[in-house]
Amino acid sequence: MPVPVGAMPGGGAHGPSTLDKLKMGGMMGGSVGLIIGFIFGFTNIVRFGPGPNGMLRTLGQYMAGSAATFGFFMAIGTTIRTDSSPIVTQAFGSINSRPTILSRQYQSMKAARAEKN
Repeated sequence: MPVPVGAMPGGGAHGPSTLDKLKMGGMMGGSVGLIIGFIFGFTNIVRFGPGPNGMLRTLGQYMAGSAATFGFFMAIGTTIRTDSSPIVTQAFGSINSRPTILSRQYQSMKAARAEKN
């Protein structure tokens, strides 16, 4: 869950934690898995019949199995993909930081030094 800007000591924006990204990947994978499970389960029920468990239970088994599989792998993939080295994180932060605005006094001192040389 993202933390609002200025809520952490030192200010600045902080993104979601690794656990938050793991949960988010699992939920996205589970959602996709439910849809894929519904499509494949419905197709197999129409082709081969519901079997001894009945239509709803068979469809639910397809959907639950697909959601669990997709959710598991998506959670792991999201967590691995977001893991980065501190050097890369620092470089990304410095590139995306706001530019430093120099005071007028500093700029006039710099111009005075340039005139001396």
